[in-house]
Order: sequence, then structure tokens, then C-alpha cells
Amino acid sequence: MSIFKGIQNQLRSVIEWENPNKEALFHAWSKNGDEIKNASKLIINPGQGAIFVYQGKIQAVHLEEGLYDLATQNIPFLTTIMKVLQSFESEHKVAVYFFWQTEFLNQKWGTLSPVKYEDPVYKFPVGLRAYGNYSFRITEPESFFVNVMGDSENITVGAIRQIISDRIIQPLTDSIAEAGYSYSDIDKNRNELSSEIANSLGHIFETLGFDLT
Repeated sequence: MSIFKGIQNQLRSVIEWENPNKEALFHAWSKNGDEIKNASKLIINPGQGAIFVYQGKIQAVHLEEGLYDLATQNIPFLTTIMKVLQSFESEHKVAVYFFWQTEFLNQKWGTLSPVKYEDPVYKFPVGLRAYGNYSFRITEPESFFVNVMGDSENITVGAIRQIISDRIIQPLTDSIAEAGYSYSDIDKNRNELSSEIANSLGHIFETLGFDLT
């Protein structure tokens, strides 16, 4: 059994994000002890991308779908990895992270507790709840990997919803205060407020590697 396993471990690897969960956004590939053998195959399916990390540093980002022979095809990002890993000899290990490049539509958000502000017309405190939806997609995979993934091996769409929910309160509060609306005028001006909030959040999330679309 051990002899067979030893022979099996020397066979080429197929690197693919198999059966991704519909909630998965970033996923660490793990197979054969994370060893990439010579003559391995890389499969990038439609809508996906991949990041190669070696010794704690991003070595390459691949955004094109297709089937690639890591031993023979002269593709710039694969060539870089081959030089780093010395032709993928088995003592070297590399982390491969797959991610979705597609747009995630109709994500829900809402305030967990009332947002308090001083009504500028009636001069009394008001508690406001808000909710809505948005779409997003990863636009800068390297920034996302560094600023959002951290030490995690996987991250879900739900985690992004939580990040947005946590960060939307301050722009929401600032937009209402700057607009000077009375509580009775907020509802009829919600499109203007929505645009302002989306613009404020857009600048925040650009640095994290994804866009509100």
C-alpha cells in the first residue's frame, strides 16, 4: 500500500476548483499535500480566476479560463511559477487559491439597529432603520487576497455581506446629516441618498479589491 501511494504521489496533479459551493467566493486548492508536480494540469473554469502564492508572497494571478499544461506551455505567469518552484519538483509546495470573477447580484443588507440622528427641522432625535440590495464583484484579486482573505483558506459571499453591513452605517449617517433631510423627507429622497451612500462605500471597497456594481 505504501509503495502504491508513493508511486501515486509522483503522478501529475490536476489543479481545479471542483464542485464549488454556491456561497464560496475564494477557495484554497488542496490536493496531494499541495504539491504541484511536473506535467500538472491547471483548469480554470468559466468565471473563475486563480492566485499562486509561494513562501507567503503572491507570485501570479491568472484570469483567463482554459486548460493549461504547467510543464510545457510558455505562458508568462506559469513561466514565473516554474522558475520559482524549479520545475515543480515535489519538495516545493505552493498555495493555489481559486476565486469567482462573476458578479454577485441582488445581495441584501439592512441595519441591525436604528441609526440615530438629530432631525434638522423638528429638532428631536430620530431612530432610522434602512435596508436594500446591491451587487458586487472582485476587481483586484491581489488586493482582495491581502486585505480580506488574510490567513483564511476560504471566504464566502456571506462574509462580504457582513463586511458591507458593518461599514455602511457611517456613510449612511453622514449622508443623512449632510443632506439635511427631515425624517418625513427621507423616503421621497431615498434614490439620492442611495447614490451618495454607494459612492462613499465604493471608495472604501476599492481598496479592498471589489466593487459595488
